[in-house]
Amino acid sequence: MPRSREKRLKSHRFFFPAACLHAAIALPLSMAAMLAGWSWAPGLAGGHHGHEMVFGFALAVIAGYTLGPQPKRWLAALFGLWLTARLGYALAPGFWLSQLLSPAFALLLAWRVVPRFNAAKKWRNRMLVPLMVSLCGLPLLWLMLPLLPVPEATTLLYTGVTLLLLLMTFMSGRLIAPAVAGTLEKRGITQEARVQPRIEAALILMLGLAAALTLLPLPVLPSGALLAAAGILILIRTVRWRLWLCLDRPDLLGLALGTVWLAAGALGMGLAWLLGRDPSALLHLITVGALGTLTIGVMLRIHYHAIRRQPPPSGVLMATLAPVALAALARLAAGPVPWSTPGLLWTAAGAWSLAYAFTAGALLLSR
Repeated sequence: MPRSREKRLKSHRFFFPAACLHAAIALPLSMAAMLAGWSWAPGLAGGHHGHEMVFGFALAVIAGYTLGPQPKRWLAALFGLWLTARLGYALAPGFWLSQLLSPAFALLLAWRVVPRFNAAKKWRNRMLVPLMVSLCGLPLLWLMLPLLPVPEATTLLYTGVTLLLLLMTFMSGRLIAPAVAGTLEKRGITQEARVQPRIEAALILMLGLAAALTLLPLPVLPSGALLAAAGILILIRTVRWRLWLCLDRPDLLGLALGTVWLAAGALGMGLAWLLGRDPSALLHLITVGALGTLTIGVMLRIHYHAIRRQPPPSGVLMATLAPVALAALARLAAGPVPWSTPGLLWTAAGAWSLAYAFTAGALLLSR
Protein backbone atom coordinates (compact mmCIF):
# COMPACT_ATOMS: atom_id res chain seq x y z
CA MET A 1 0.00 0.00 0.00
CA PRO A 2 1.42 3.45 -0.89
CA ARG A 3 2.40 5.44 2.15
CA SER A 4 0.08 8.29 1.15
CA ARG A 5 -2.86 5.87 1.34
CA GLU A 6 -1.74 4.12 4.50
CA LYS A 7 -4.50 3.77 7.08
CA ARG A 8 -4.35 6.32 9.89
CA LEU A 9 -5.51 5.78 13.44
CA LYS A 10 -6.60 8.39 15.97
CA SER A 11 -3.82 8.76 18.49
CA HIS A 12 -6.08 9.70 21.40
CA ARG A 13 -7.77 6.29 21.32
CA PHE A 14 -4.47 4.74 22.40
CA PHE A 15 -2.67 7.39 24.42
CA PHE A 16 -5.62 8.64 26.47
CA PRO A 17 -6.59 5.26 28.03
CA ALA A 18 -2.91 4.40 28.50
CA ALA A 19 -2.26 7.70 30.27
CA CYS A 20 -5.27 7.11 32.54
CA LEU A 21 -4.19 3.58 33.45
CA HIS A 22 -0.66 4.83 34.08
CA ALA A 23 -2.01 7.54 36.41
CA ALA A 24 -4.32 5.11 38.19
CA ILE A 25 -1.58 2.53 38.81
CA ALA A 26 1.65 4.50 39.19
CA LEU A 27 0.74 6.79 42.09
CA PRO A 28 -0.50 4.07 44.48
CA LEU A 29 2.61 2.05 43.63
CA SER A 30 4.71 5.13 44.31
CA MET A 31 3.09 5.54 47.72
CA ALA A 32 3.67 1.85 48.44
CA ALA A 33 7.33 2.21 47.47
CA MET A 34 7.82 5.27 49.67
CA LEU A 35 5.58 4.42 52.66
CA ALA A 36 5.45 0.62 52.70
CA GLY A 37 9.00 -0.06 51.59
CA TRP A 38 8.21 -1.89 48.36
CA SER A 39 11.50 -2.11 46.47
CA TRP A 40 10.54 -3.78 43.21
CA ALA A 41 9.57 -0.48 41.51
CA PRO A 42 12.42 1.92 42.40
CA GLY A 43 11.54 4.22 39.50
CA LEU A 44 8.34 5.24 41.28
CA ALA A 45 9.89 6.10 44.65
CA GLY A 46 11.09 9.45 45.93
CA GLY A 47 11.57 12.18 43.35
CA HIS A 48 11.12 9.65 40.55
CA HIS A 49 7.33 9.90 40.86
CA GLY A 50 7.61 13.54 39.72
CA HIS A 51 9.59 12.37 36.69
CA GLU A 52 6.81 9.95 35.77
CA MET A 53 4.08 12.53 36.36
CA VAL A 54 5.64 15.03 33.94
CA PHE A 55 7.54 12.87 31.44
CA GLY A 56 5.29 9.80 31.52
CA PHE A 57 1.68 10.75 32.19
CA ALA A 58 1.64 14.35 30.96
CA LEU A 59 3.55 13.62 27.74
CA ALA A 60 1.14 10.76 26.96
CA VAL A 61 -1.83 13.12 27.25
CA ILE A 62 -0.01 15.69 25.11
CA ALA A 63 0.69 12.98 22.52
CA GLY A 64 -2.95 11.96 22.38
CA TYR A 65 -4.08 15.57 22.07
CA THR A 66 -1.56 16.86 19.54
CA LEU A 67 -0.63 13.95 17.29
CA GLY A 68 -4.01 13.59 15.58
CA PRO A 69 -4.48 10.71 13.11
CA GLN A 70 -1.21 8.88 12.49
CA PRO A 71 -0.12 6.05 10.17
CA LYS A 72 -0.25 2.75 12.01
CA ARG A 73 3.49 2.21 11.83
CA TRP A 74 4.23 5.60 13.41
CA LEU A 75 1.58 5.24 16.07
CA ALA A 76 2.83 1.75 16.94
CA ALA A 77 6.41 3.04 17.21
CA LEU A 78 5.44 6.00 19.41
CA PHE A 79 3.11 4.06 21.66
CA GLY A 80 5.49 1.12 21.98
CA LEU A 81 8.36 3.44 22.85
CA TRP A 82 6.29 5.25 25.49
CA LEU A 83 5.15 1.98 27.07
CA THR A 84 8.66 0.51 27.08
CA ALA A 85 10.02 3.71 28.61
CA ARG A 86 7.47 3.58 31.44
CA LEU A 87 8.20 -0.04 32.28
CA GLY A 88 11.96 0.41 32.00
CA TYR A 89 12.07 3.49 34.20
CA ALA A 90 9.77 1.99 36.84
CA LEU A 91 11.81 -1.19 37.19
CA ALA A 92 15.36 0.05 36.55
CA PRO A 93 15.66 3.85 36.55
CA GLY A 94 19.45 3.73 36.81
CA PHE A 95 19.97 1.49 33.78
CA TRP A 96 21.36 3.40 30.79
CA LEU A 97 18.73 2.08 28.37
CA SER A 98 15.89 3.03 30.74
CA GLN A 99 17.29 6.55 30.94
CA LEU A 100 17.47 6.85 27.14
CA LEU A 101 13.91 5.68 26.37
CA SER A 102 12.01 8.68 27.77
CA PRO A 103 14.14 11.24 25.88
CA ALA A 104 13.83 9.11 22.74
CA PHE A 105 10.03 9.11 22.99
CA ALA A 106 9.88 12.83 23.73
CA LEU A 107 12.13 13.75 20.80
CA LEU A 108 10.23 11.48 18.40
CA LEU A 109 6.97 13.03 19.62
CA ALA A 110 8.35 16.53 19.01
CA TRP A 111 9.49 15.52 15.52
CA ARG A 112 5.95 14.39 14.64
CA VAL A 113 4.06 17.20 16.38
CA VAL A 114 6.05 20.42 15.94
CA PRO A 115 5.63 20.70 12.11
CA ARG A 116 1.85 20.82 12.63
CA PHE A 117 2.16 24.19 14.37
CA ASN A 118 4.64 25.82 11.98
CA ALA A 119 1.87 27.16 9.74
CA ALA A 120 0.54 29.51 12.43
CA LYS A 121 0.88 33.21 11.54
CA LYS A 122 0.35 35.01 14.87
CA TRP A 123 3.27 34.83 17.27
CA ARG A 124 0.93 33.80 20.09
CA ASN A 125 0.03 30.68 18.11
CA ARG A 126 3.57 30.03 16.96
CA MET A 127 4.74 29.92 20.59
CA LEU A 128 3.48 26.33 20.66
CA VAL A 129 6.54 25.34 18.61
CA PRO A 130 9.21 26.38 21.16
CA LEU A 131 6.92 25.29 24.01
CA MET A 132 6.52 21.77 22.62
CA VAL A 133 10.25 21.59 21.85
CA SER A 134 11.03 22.67 25.42
CA LEU A 135 8.63 20.20 27.01
CA CYS A 136 9.84 17.34 24.85
CA GLY A 137 13.46 18.33 25.46
CA LEU A 138 13.18 18.20 29.25
CA PRO A 139 13.67 14.40 29.46
CA LEU A 140 16.94 14.89 27.59
CA LEU A 141 17.99 17.56 30.10
CA TRP A 142 17.06 15.15 32.90
CA LEU A 143 19.39 12.58 31.34
CA MET A 144 22.17 15.19 31.19
CA LEU A 145 21.51 16.44 34.73
CA PRO A 146 24.98 15.51 36.08
CA LEU A 147 26.55 17.75 33.41
CA LEU A 148 24.25 20.76 33.91
CA PRO A 149 24.72 23.72 36.27
CA VAL A 150 21.31 22.93 37.78
CA PRO A 151 21.73 22.07 41.48
CA GLU A 152 19.22 19.21 41.68
CA ALA A 153 16.50 17.30 39.87
CA THR A 154 13.81 19.22 41.76
CA THR A 155 14.83 22.38 39.90
CA LEU A 156 14.26 20.68 36.56
CA LEU A 157 10.85 19.49 37.76
CA TYR A 158 9.93 23.07 38.66
CA THR A 159 10.84 24.03 35.09
CA GLY A 160 8.69 21.22 33.72
CA VAL A 161 5.74 22.18 35.90
CA THR A 162 6.02 25.83 34.83
CA LEU A 163 6.06 24.80 31.16
CA LEU A 164 3.03 22.57 31.77
CA LEU A 165 1.36 25.51 33.48
CA LEU A 166 1.98 27.61 30.36
CA LEU A 167 0.70 24.88 28.03
CA MET A 168 -2.46 24.29 30.09
CA THR A 169 -3.07 28.03 30.37
CA PHE A 170 -2.78 28.49 26.60
CA MET A 171 -4.76 25.43 25.53
CA SER A 172 -7.55 25.87 28.10
CA GLY A 173 -8.16 29.38 26.78
CA ARG A 174 -8.32 28.10 23.21
CA LEU A 175 -10.85 25.45 24.27
CA ILE A 176 -13.06 27.38 26.67
CA ALA A 177 -13.33 30.79 24.96
CA PRO A 178 -14.90 29.66 21.65
CA ALA A 179 -17.09 27.05 23.37
CA VAL A 180 -18.52 29.61 25.78
CA ALA A 181 -19.00 32.14 22.97
CA GLY A 182 -20.83 29.57 20.85
CA THR A 183 -23.07 28.55 23.74
CA LEU A 184 -24.01 32.14 24.54
CA GLU A 185 -24.55 33.12 20.91
CA LYS A 186 -27.23 30.44 20.63
CA ARG A 187 -29.08 32.35 23.34
CA GLY A 188 -28.59 35.71 21.69
CA ILE A 189 -25.84 36.83 24.10
CA THR A 190 -22.69 38.36 22.71
CA GLN A 191 -19.47 37.28 24.39
CA GLU A 192 -16.99 40.12 24.12
CA ALA A 193 -14.14 38.59 26.15
CA ARG A 194 -13.04 35.59 24.12
CA VAL A 195 -9.37 34.75 23.63
CA GLN A 196 -8.38 38.05 25.32
CA PRO A 197 -5.16 38.47 23.31
CA ARG A 198 -3.52 41.02 25.60
CA ILE A 199 -3.91 38.84 28.66
CA GLU A 200 -2.85 35.78 26.67
CA ALA A 201 0.27 37.55 25.41
CA ALA A 202 1.16 38.67 28.92
CA LEU A 203 0.71 35.14 30.27
CA ILE A 204 2.89 33.64 27.54
CA LEU A 205 5.70 36.11 28.22
CA MET A 206 5.52 35.88 32.02
CA LEU A 207 5.28 32.10 32.27
CA GLY A 208 7.87 31.53 29.56
CA LEU A 209 10.30 33.82 31.33
CA ALA A 210 9.53 32.22 34.70
CA ALA A 211 10.32 28.76 33.26
CA ALA A 212 13.60 30.00 31.80
CA LEU A 213 14.62 31.67 35.07
CA THR A 214 14.11 28.46 37.06
CA LEU A 215 16.95 26.88 35.07
CA LEU A 216 19.38 29.68 35.87
CA PRO A 217 21.46 29.88 39.07
CA LEU A 218 19.53 32.95 40.22
CA PRO A 219 17.33 33.77 43.23
CA VAL A 220 13.76 32.52 42.90
CA LEU A 221 12.24 35.94 43.63
CA PRO A 222 11.83 36.98 39.95
CA SER A 223 10.18 33.64 39.08
CA GLY A 224 7.95 33.97 42.12
CA ALA A 225 6.80 37.45 41.13
CA LEU A 226 6.08 36.31 37.56
CA LEU A 227 4.12 33.27 38.73
CA ALA A 228 2.06 35.26 41.23
CA ALA A 229 1.19 37.87 38.61
CA ALA A 230 0.30 35.12 36.11
CA GLY A 231 -2.01 33.51 38.67
CA ILE A 232 -3.93 36.76 39.07
CA LEU A 233 -4.21 37.20 35.29
CA ILE A 234 -5.46 33.61 34.82
CA LEU A 235 -8.20 34.28 37.39
CA ILE A 236 -9.19 37.57 35.72
CA ARG A 237 -9.38 35.87 32.34
CA THR A 238 -11.56 33.09 33.75
CA VAL A 239 -14.00 35.54 35.38
CA ARG A 240 -14.32 37.54 32.15
CA TRP A 241 -15.66 34.45 30.35
CA ARG A 242 -18.89 34.77 32.41
CA LEU A 243 -19.22 31.04 32.88
CA TRP A 244 -22.11 31.53 35.32
CA LEU A 245 -24.21 31.92 32.15
CA CYS A 246 -23.29 28.34 31.13
CA LEU A 247 -24.54 26.39 34.15
CA ASP A 248 -26.11 23.83 31.81
CA ARG A 249 -22.67 22.95 30.37
CA PRO A 250 -20.87 20.95 33.07
CA ASP A 251 -18.05 20.15 30.64
CA LEU A 252 -17.21 23.86 30.32
CA LEU A 253 -17.57 24.38 34.06
CA GLY A 254 -15.16 21.50 34.63
CA LEU A 255 -12.57 23.06 32.32
CA ALA A 256 -13.08 26.41 34.03
CA LEU A 257 -12.46 24.74 37.38
CA GLY A 258 -9.17 23.56 35.93
CA THR A 259 -8.18 27.16 35.17
CA VAL A 260 -9.05 28.13 38.75
CA TRP A 261 -6.66 25.40 39.95
CA LEU A 262 -4.06 26.87 37.57
CA ALA A 263 -4.55 30.34 39.04
CA ALA A 264 -4.36 29.05 42.61
CA GLY A 265 -1.25 26.98 41.89
CA ALA A 266 0.60 29.77 40.08
CA LEU A 267 -0.30 32.33 42.75
CA GLY A 268 0.54 29.91 45.59
CA MET A 269 3.90 28.89 44.16
CA GLY A 270 4.79 32.47 43.38
CA LEU A 271 3.95 33.73 46.86
CA ALA A 272 5.85 30.82 48.45
CA TRP A 273 8.99 31.75 46.55
CA LEU A 274 8.54 35.45 47.33
CA LEU A 275 8.18 34.67 51.04
CA GLY A 276 11.07 32.19 51.08
CA ARG A 277 8.79 29.19 51.77
CA ASP A 278 8.89 25.64 50.41
CA PRO A 279 6.48 25.50 47.40
CA SER A 280 6.38 21.68 47.15
CA ALA A 281 2.87 21.31 48.62
CA LEU A 282 1.43 24.23 46.62
CA LEU A 283 3.02 22.77 43.50
CA HIS A 284 0.38 20.03 43.65
CA LEU A 285 -2.39 22.53 43.00
CA ILE A 286 -0.97 22.50 39.47
CA THR A 287 0.22 18.90 39.11
CA VAL A 288 -2.85 17.37 40.77
CA GLY A 289 -5.68 19.91 40.78
CA ALA A 290 -5.13 21.63 37.44
CA LEU A 291 -3.45 18.82 35.52
CA GLY A 292 -5.98 16.25 36.74
CA THR A 293 -9.03 18.42 36.09
CA LEU A 294 -7.96 19.67 32.67
CA THR A 295 -6.61 16.37 31.32
CA ILE A 296 -9.74 14.47 32.37
CA GLY A 297 -11.99 17.22 31.03
CA VAL A 298 -10.19 17.34 27.69
CA MET A 299 -9.96 13.56 27.27
CA LEU A 300 -13.64 13.02 28.03
CA ARG A 301 -14.67 15.94 25.83
CA ILE A 302 -12.71 14.66 22.83
CA HIS A 303 -13.87 11.08 23.38
CA TYR A 304 -17.59 11.81 23.69
CA HIS A 305 -17.51 14.25 20.81
CA ALA A 306 -15.91 11.57 18.64
CA ILE A 307 -18.40 8.82 19.49
CA ARG A 308 -21.63 10.74 20.19
CA ARG A 309 -21.11 14.31 18.98
CA GLN A 310 -22.08 15.63 22.41
CA PRO A 311 -20.41 16.71 25.67
CA PRO A 312 -19.59 14.06 28.30
CA PRO A 313 -22.42 13.22 30.73
CA SER A 314 -22.49 15.30 33.91
CA GLY A 315 -22.45 12.12 36.03
CA VAL A 316 -19.18 11.00 34.48
CA LEU A 317 -17.65 14.43 35.04
CA MET A 318 -18.71 14.50 38.69
CA ALA A 319 -17.40 10.97 39.29
CA THR A 320 -13.96 11.95 37.93
CA LEU A 321 -13.41 15.60 38.82
CA ALA A 322 -14.61 15.36 42.44
CA PRO A 323 -11.92 12.78 43.37
CA VAL A 324 -9.28 14.97 41.67
CA ALA A 325 -10.32 17.88 43.89
CA LEU A 326 -10.12 15.62 46.95
CA ALA A 327 -6.65 14.43 45.90
CA ALA A 328 -5.39 17.99 45.43
CA LEU A 329 -6.75 19.22 48.76
CA ALA A 330 -5.46 16.16 50.65
CA ARG A 331 -1.98 16.60 49.21
CA LEU A 332 -2.06 20.32 50.00
CA ALA A 333 -3.10 19.56 53.58
CA ALA A 334 -0.17 17.14 53.93
CA GLY A 335 2.15 20.14 53.60
CA PRO A 336 5.78 20.36 52.48
CA VAL A 337 6.80 17.52 54.85
CA PRO A 338 4.09 15.00 53.96
CA TRP A 339 5.64 11.87 55.47
CA SER A 340 4.35 12.83 58.92
CA THR A 341 0.77 12.47 57.64
CA PRO A 342 0.70 9.23 55.63
CA GLY A 343 -3.10 9.07 55.89
CA LEU A 344 -3.45 12.23 53.82
CA LEU A 345 -0.99 10.90 51.25
CA TRP A 346 -2.91 7.66 50.90
CA THR A 347 -6.15 9.63 50.59
CA ALA A 348 -4.67 11.75 47.82
CA ALA A 349 -3.25 8.72 46.00
CA GLY A 350 -6.48 6.75 46.33
CA ALA A 351 -8.66 9.61 45.09
CA TRP A 352 -6.34 10.28 42.14
CA SER A 353 -6.29 6.60 41.23
CA LEU A 354 -10.08 6.36 41.45
CA ALA A 355 -10.56 9.38 39.18
CA TYR A 356 -8.32 7.99 36.45
CA ALA A 357 -9.57 4.43 36.76
CA PHE A 358 -13.10 5.74 36.19
CA THR A 359 -11.90 7.88 33.28
CA ALA A 360 -10.14 4.91 31.69
CA GLY A 361 -13.33 2.90 32.04
CA ALA A 362 -15.35 5.64 30.35
CA LEU A 363 -12.86 5.87 27.48
CA LEU A 364 -12.66 2.13 26.94
CA LEU A 365 -16.25 1.06 27.56
CA SER A 366 -18.47 3.88 26.27
CA ARG A 367 -19.31 3.53 22.62
